[in-house]
Amino acid sequence: MKFRNFKLVGYVIFGRGAFNQLDEILAPQRKGDAPMIFFVDQFFKDKPAFTGRIPLQGKDKIVFIDVTHEPKTKYVDQLRDELKAEFGQVSGVIGIGGGSTMDMAKAVSLMMTNPGSSADYQGWDLVKQPGVYKAGIPTLSGTGAEVSRTTVLTGPTRKLGMNSDYTPFDQIVLDPELIKDAPVNQRFYTAMDCYIHCVESLEGTYLNAFSRSYGEKALELCQEIFLKKPHWDDDADEKLMMASYAGGMSIAYSQVGVAHAVSYGLSYVLGTHHGVGNCIVFDKLEEFYPQGVKEFKEMVQRHNVTIPQNITRGMSAADVDKMIDVSLSLAPLWENALGKDWQQQMTRERLRDLYAKL
Repeated sequence: MKFRNFKLVGYVIFGRGAFNQLDEILAPQRKGDAPMIFFVDQFFKDKPAFTGRIPLQGKDKIVFIDVTHEPKTKYVDQLRDELKAEFGQVSGVIGIGGGSTMDMAKAVSLMMTNPGSSADYQGWDLVKQPGVYKAGIPTLSGTGAEVSRTTVLTGPTRKLGMNSDYTPFDQIVLDPELIKDAPVNQRFYTAMDCYIHCVESLEGTYLNAFSRSYGEKALELCQEIFLKKPHWDDDADEKLMMASYAGGMSIAYSQVGVAHAVSYGLSYVLGTHHGVGNCIVFDKLEEFYPQGVKEFKEMVQRHNVTIPQNITRGMSAADVDKMIDVSLSLAPLWENALGKDWQQQMTRERLRDLYAKL
């Protein structure tokens, strides 16, 4: 196919207090007494004021998702097996949290209807059956997980998403009130995932007018809230939520680039979380994205955020080789960043030198 015919999210609701409409949004999707399963970031485990707002009915269940580590295929399979053993069928899976929680919701939804292990579906267009109904409700903004056609998972041999037309959510609820009290560092790391999406998309070889339109707007919003606003306010929450959405859309018809490709290797070997991992890598990518890195450093300084340094110091040669293997397996990311001859440009030794800087 000459042009990508990609699947969008089914329904989108945006606005302060939109979360309060969740009950009526889910009502038509309920199938008999089969429950809705709410995957909720463990951050909210001891916050009954929030969890009490989740509209539980009948056998509905809240499952707190451990996001200490990024989503793993074995965790997806475990949750799928537990839900099937307890309920047989479910009406849907609702992910409430950051990118990891939303990715878990997408992955388990798909695995409720597809055989085998989620590791079998790491790649492009390997999922063959629609999942059960799934909805995403971000409480952190930046990853674009709410709109993406992937669910990023760490498997037994690699970190790679379940990229398919069946992966996007059927419904997303964008309520800026839900991201209001996010911890400052976490908010920054996650927001920079969005900023880096935009830079990598806008400077990539896959760029077209579709991805440019979304990427430019998301970049403009990030610049406004992180470089121009004197302090964080409700308007910043609203604009960051829309930047995340537009940034996710910008890579739907494009791709990410060097920072994500290198960060995946870090995450696989060191368990580095996606947002902070991207920041660690992007901080050292002046040769690829000079203007973007300069602006990123201004944002870091302005918001008094710490970017971890020297995290690869003392690593074994075997671990570095594994990071290189994982990174170089992400051909579309490298091709977007460097062009069709990327393998001649990004040799193992050049990538080894780049990892040594981190």
